[in-house]
Amino acid sequence: MDHAISSFRTRLETDVEPERLHARGRYGDGVPDREEVPKSHISPEMTAAVGREFGRRRSFPVSNSDIRKWAIAVYYPEEPPRLFWDAAYAATTIHGGIVAPEDFNPFAWMSADPPGIRHGAYTGIEASLGVEPPATGFTLNGGLEVTYGTRMRPGDVITSVSTLTGYQERRGRLGLMLFSTQSERWINQDDELVKSVSMTVIRY
Repeated sequence: MDHAISSFRTRLETDVEPERLHARGRYGDGVPDREEVPKSHISPEMTAAVGREFGRRRSFPVSNSDIRKWAIAVYYPEEPPRLFWDAAYAATTIHGGIVAPEDFNPFAWMSADPPGIRHGAYTGIEASLGVEPPATGFTLNGGLEVTYGTRMRPGDVITSVSTLTGYQERRGRLGLMLFSTQSERWINQDDELVKSVSMTVIRY
């Protein structure tokens, strides 16, 4: 019996790849010592692209109907606050008229520039900038921070500008992780800040 167990262990150790026998390497679980871990995901071209704009959109003028329908959808089946659809009531508030809910998206259906409906899947920051992307295989949402400014009103034309703001790297149990940060700013026709968004994407 002892001889049979010894033979089985020998076969097991020779049949299983070394990575599976030593799954925990110097970079953490799932990153074996034998696997080559890159020194950096950040190329000189990526570094040079930091601060560059990679997306811009301009909305059609916001209408009372746009705001009303958005509010109905958000608050359904309840009636939305009168601030979003009753002009007479809204005029008595500190806003002095109808305003949009802060989460209102004037680009939800179509943009005026670039014209039409957006088609195709998300291609990534580097592709939008004409830069070779890093050789990573997985992408995670690293968090979102939103700051609201002046409220959107009927007649507003909103411009959205997206910018690559930076790269950082960190070693973890998944190996070398790349943290990409980007910002998106919405301004109205009077150059007033409507909303700013800071987003982090994690790749490894």
